[in-house]
Amino acid sequence: MAIAPILGWEALGLIQGSGWLFRDLDIHIGPRDRLALIGRNGAGKTTLLKLIAGQIEADRGKRSIQPGIRVVMLEQDPFFTGYDTLLDFALGGTGAPPQHAVEAIADQLGIDLSHPADSASGGERRRAALCRALASEPDLLLLDEPTNHLDLAAIDWLEDWLSRYTGAFVVISHDRTFLTRLTRATLWLDRGALRRREIGFGGYDAWEEQVYAEEARAAEKLDAKLKIEARWLERGVTARRKRNQGRLAKLHEARAQRAAMLSPAGTAKMQLATDDARSRSVIVAEHITRRFGERTIIRDFSLRIQRGDRIGIVGANGSGKTTLLKLLTGELAPDEGKVTLAGTLQGVMIDQQRSLLSPDKRVRDVLAEGGDWVDVRGVRKHVQGYLKDFLFDPGLVDARIATLSGGERSRLLLAREFARLSNLLVLDEPTNDLDLETLDLLQEVIADYDGTVLIVSHDRDFLDRTVTVTLGLDGSGKVDIVAGGYADWEAKRRQPAAARSAKSPAAPAGGAGGGSVTATDLPSPVSPHGKVKLSYKDQRDYDLLPQRIEELDAAIARDEEALHDAGLYRRDPKRFAALTDAVARARAEKEAVEERWLELAEMVEG
Repeated sequence: MAIAPILGWEALGLIQGSGWLFRDLDIHIGPRDRLALIGRNGAGKTTLLKLIAGQIEADRGKRSIQPGIRVVMLEQDPFFTGYDTLLDFALGGTGAPPQHAVEAIADQLGIDLSHPADSASGGERRRAALCRALASEPDLLLLDEPTNHLDLAAIDWLEDWLSRYTGAFVVISHDRTFLTRLTRATLWLDRGALRRREIGFGGYDAWEEQVYAEEARAAEKLDAKLKIEARWLERGVTARRKRNQGRLAKLHEARAQRAAMLSPAGTAKMQLATDDARSRSVIVAEHITRRFGERTIIRDFSLRIQRGDRIGIVGANGSGKTTLLKLLTGELAPDEGKVTLAGTLQGVMIDQQRSLLSPDKRVRDVLAEGGDWVDVRGVRKHVQGYLKDFLFDPGLVDARIATLSGGERSRLLLAREFARLSNLLVLDEPTNDLDLETLDLLQEVIADYDGTVLIVSHDRDFLDRTVTVTLGLDGSGKVDIVAGGYADWEAKRRQPAAARSAKSPAAPAGGAGGGSVTATDLPSPVSPHGKVKLSYKDQRDYDLLPQRIEELDAAIARDEEALHDAGLYRRDPKRFAALTDAVARARAEKEAVEERWLELAEMVEG
């Protein structure tokens, strides 16, 4: 028997300004749907989420919802005014959740809800909002940028909670890793139309290219004006793919060079070229330590940052990321050791503080001080042309800041700061509120930037695509230094303690637990002559599990392709349900198999 949707919209339409934001949208959400809602900034994603929640009225369409279904929305910027404490907020609103459930989630998230609401940080407010939403026992959970302001530990906790959640959810997020791990279907809001495909976010990029390529081919058959649009589409998709490939190749080359510098052979080679290394150094930290009271935040950390390095800083909230950033940029002095900055260093800080943008100002005022021209790192550009570089409609040049979405304001800040002449970029959570297309653009800009980049971020995919070295903080004062991105740091963290001690027979000079760069700071490649002796079962699993992963990938792809048939649900609901369950089981098995193989691979590396 067909599983009836728990909520739906038919022929949904909404007018914004002088025209339709979107119209004739059909949405049907099943009881176990895991939906990614994708679209450019300004496409109306948050507005659509509020329409699904019933928070705003539509200009056209019919909303249907099963009796007794509880819909809860986690807003991107919850309204805290009028609440004395975070607990008051978590227990407030319509249909307040039970206090014991709120406190249980708060304990798991590690937040003190007695903290005053008006002085709470962004991370504390986000956690309080999660406590309210998750404790409400919703049947349908609507999540608008749920990972904003969360640290990696909280994101991992939320991913685990959602993976066990028995209801349905729709999520807007810029966090590719979060979306890929959790979603099973994708809603794509694009130019006023809504498409749905029964694939998780992992298949979205290929789907997007397919749609644009089909549109380009169709447009070629029409008049000359549409042919121009077709060439734009085709060139845009093809060019982006080539840029991505070139960018990743460039990044991998830079990581390999950086790893060589940190390896034993590379260290010896560097000693023969000390003058060159010193001339390229822009920041040199030597055995620095920083304490706050009795707690040591950074302990005996050394690092030489070269011109062109892209340094990512990761760790839980409170582990010392901001302290380390301030030490490296000279804003904060160490208690021990010293930091030397190149005399020619000229930095720009991009911290996504949208409060710096006055609502009454025009876009032109922000970029060009009210004029027509903007100096972009020493090159004069027309303000409308520069807007196009950052994916804005040039016609927005005289729009008021108040009319821009949160993501568009963040993008405008990026455009303003990247125009300034600099050789050091400091990016503090730069991905908040950005859509996926702008994230691609930001990655390209960072790849093409001639200077050095320091990035503090919880966006795992963004770090994997941009940084050459990752500094990982665990809160004890030790800083791990890993050539590569977040995934490389995470792989090192998962290494068994025995394997780490085997590779590190002695502590580096400068004190146990220090952060000095040594050969032991990087995982060694697997050597065919250095494998440990595995048991018969372990060796068999190690040899055969990769083949099982390929089989599961093929099964998932086959079943998802069958689910792409838009009429399958109406024509054969039993087969639709069976395929959906099969995909879910295959994904779960694949995750378990991959985890098992990784454990065995770590044993081999050890």
